Amino acid sequence: MLTKADDYPIHQTAEPVAYSGTNRNFYDRYFFNGYHRDGDVFFAGALGVYPHLNVMDAAFCVVKGGKQYNVHASRTLHMERLDTRVGPVEIEVIEPLKVLRITCSDPDNGIAADLTFNLRCPAFEEPRFTRRLGAMTMMDYTRLTQNGCYDGWLEVNGERTTFTQADSWGTRDRSWGIRPVGERDPQPNPYAGAPQFFWLWAPVNFEDCATFYHLNADAAGAPWNTMGRISTAEHGTEVPASRSELVYQSGTRHARSAEIVYDVPGGERAVLTLEPRQTFYMKGLGYGHPDWNHGSYHGELETGFDVFDLDAMSPADPTHFHIQAICDATLEQGGRTRRGKGVLEQLVIGAYAPYGFREVADLAP
Repeated sequence: MLTKADDYPIHQTAEPVAYSGTNRNFYDRYFFNGYHRDGDVFFAGALGVYPHLNVMDAAFCVVKGGKQYNVHASRTLHMERLDTRVGPVEIEVIEPLKVLRITCSDPDNGIAADLTFNLRCPAFEEPRFTRRLGAMTMMDYTRLTQNGCYDGWLEVNGERTTFTQADSWGTRDRSWGIRPVGERDPQPNPYAGAPQFFWLWAPVNFEDCATFYHLNADAAGAPWNTMGRISTAEHGTEVPASRSELVYQSGTRHARSAEIVYDVPGGERAVLTLEPRQTFYMKGLGYGHPDWNHGSYHGELETGFDVFDLDAMSPADPTHFHIQAICDATLEQGGRTRRGKGVLEQLVIGAYAPYGFREVADLAP
């Protein structure tokens, strides 16, 4: 059950706030992305709380003009979880589950933003993510996801881009629970085996609805967590019989195209087609970053900045496997065609038989 309190970083376990507990790898995190319905400016922001590491970190990224600009920040938490500001980046909950604000002020590197997320459809709780390797709990967390639109602006080197609810879309999520954070555990795990992780996440916006899909699967292709959903401004419909088919770009682990099929209970089958147009590297938010990985300790307050030349980013680099492909989307259902926009997040590490991956980092032929 979700409550208003679930929009604040105060969780103790992978359960909603009504329950409590502790674990060294516990985290509590915000994520946002946003984009114009027509246009090539994309942004993403995140803020994470790691109570048992006494760390809070954040990042804000902009994709514009063939480059990805990444602001990083980390500070000592001092056990205060509701002070959700880390250096230049701040998250503010204005109306829980409905309206949130993300700001960034980094004048030394030419990045500034003031963006307010407004719901387009209700937040919903995804199936709980639990994954164990032998006796070790690798993941055990809950996540809420919500599509919306933005009011506000961002600046890159003095050039301002505005966002209105009429011309923008995006997605946010909140997750809390256990996953690997901070320094790696030095204790060997005899059940770990070769690294393997297959992940897809596809929140997509259309004029009158939103679609959602995610898939975690093992090396043989068997799902261990998956969900499909079609939502309107008032309600959502779970679609348990949802499945995906990807075509990979040669020499990468990035999809060239994707099709997601929703066998809607008691209704018409819906087919979602995704065509990637741009790439956002999740490394900019700390995923796989050599210096700004989630929960790492940098002292009282430390900030950083880097810029990715998107044309020079090698998709063969394993630290570049984790991306959000910004996609044009088509939804066919009941003889009607809708056109929209969204992302296809992808992370494929290790073997995955359905697409012919056999090693930790081999690439599509």
